[in-house]
Amino acid sequence: MAPKRRRVDESTTSPPPPPLRTAKRQPVVVFAHGAGAPSSSDWMIHWKEMVKEALDAVQVVTFDYPYMSGGKRRAPPKAEKLVDHHLGVVKDAVAKHQGHPLVLMGKSMGSRVSCMVAASEDIVVSAVVCLGYPLKGVNGAVRDETLLQLKAPTMFVQGSKDGLCPLDRLKSTRTKMNCENKLHVVDGGDHSLKIGKRHQESTGVNQHDAEMEAVKAIAHFVQNSIT
Repeated sequence: MAPKRRRVDESTTSPPPPPLRTAKRQPVVVFAHGAGAPSSSDWMIHWKEMVKEALDAVQVVTFDYPYMSGGKRRAPPKAEKLVDHHLGVVKDAVAKHQGHPLVLMGKSMGSRVSCMVAASEDIVVSAVVCLGYPLKGVNGAVRDETLLQLKAPTMFVQGSKDGLCPLDRLKSTRTKMNCENKLHVVDGGDHSLKIGKRHQESTGVNQHDAEMEAVKAIAHFVQNSIT
């Protein structure tokens, strides 16, 4: 007589299903200020809060460049001289939030230095976000060398009335860039993305709504870059 075959209880012997993996990962954002105002300015705090919420960031790190320290208003040095300090802040943030995607963001001069930092071989950058990139120098020449060296996906958020970054010149530069790049235009916005009252009244554009649209576009770009 053949021995009875034991019934296998599959509910107890089958391996558990693998854990679900979410496509969305919380980034750590290092946000650099512009030439004329520190990280404690109302503008920086406002955008820091908006970005942190929109990106569900684990942290938005802001800091002051050395020339801003001590409360004394001084002229900024050349952008190249700020790279080492900026990179140090980035490395500290990465060490604190290991495994989180890194996003570099900056306002005006801070965005230019962020692009320089992104070229470092010591870090892995998921995305770069430039708020009011200063494409034109003091003498009016186009400063695109740093942008042409970028490899990380890069987004520009520019005011349509920003004299330091004419949109036609930015368009020409973007066609020469080697990385994926996007542009979001704030209609009527100046170098700080602020819209004048006359423009708001004549077009019906609202500052708050325009900022929300910009932040929404940034969040979409960053999440696509991460995933």
